[in-house]
Amino acid sequence: MDLFADLPAVLLPLLAAAFVAGLIDAVVGGGGLVQIPALFTVLPGETPATLFGTNKCASVVGTANAAWRYARRVRMPWGTTLPAAMAAFAFSFLGAMAVAWLPKESLRPLILALLIGSAAYTYWKKDFGALHAPAHAGLREKGYALALGAVIGFYDGFFGPGTGSFLIFLFIRFFGFDFLHASAASKVVNVATNLAALAFFVPTGHWIPALALAMALANMGGSVVGTRLALSGGSRFVRKFFLVVVGAMIVKFAWDTFTR
Repeated sequence: MDLFADLPAVLLPLLAAAFVAGLIDAVVGGGGLVQIPALFTVLPGETPATLFGTNKCASVVGTANAAWRYARRVRMPWGTTLPAAMAAFAFSFLGAMAVAWLPKESLRPLILALLIGSAAYTYWKKDFGALHAPAHAGLREKGYALALGAVIGFYDGFFGPGTGSFLIFLFIRFFGFDFLHASAASKVVNVATNLAALAFFVPTGHWIPALALAMALANMGGSVVGTRLALSGGSRFVRKFFLVVVGAMIVKFAWDTFTR
């Protein structure tokens, strides 16, 4: 298929989706809710593996750009972030391997319940994520970070949707971060899980190079806007954005769970 033969019908919608996805991902994660359905809608003839690989190629650029921009403006909690990223990278491979023998669809009700719980907890606990007060240090911090990275990495490799939002919630709930620092830390972990996925998709040819490059640039543009919004709005803005995005994910997961 010549992706550029019908520019308005093929490329432009995907660039728009990539830009919006990059913006959402840069703030609270969840850009896959926009970018993946767009790829499946515009390119119905491509294999799912190729579309997922193209999605990862585009999103990893925007997420890496957001992580770099956060690191320049926010004091990054590297003691927690780096161990979590390393564990997430390793366990995302295991999650991808588990796809072959675990029924993914059986997870939907559980993920829906977790999303509802996260949203409800964040909404009712008004001071949740308002203050950055790291709760752990030393070996305990690294141990908890490795555990968090392992769980999230496995989930991202196996299933994926909502990874960034779950990371933010867990960094706040178990490490005492505020929303801004949690969002910044989540980008580093997301880069690690995306790179792990690309280690499979790219060598096996499951991506469309020209389209991935174009969407990566658009995704990066969205991440620039999203990062600026998060940094200027602070934790209060990120919290509100988090509730909106998680609310959208709840609606989508509920629809997918109860209409199949």
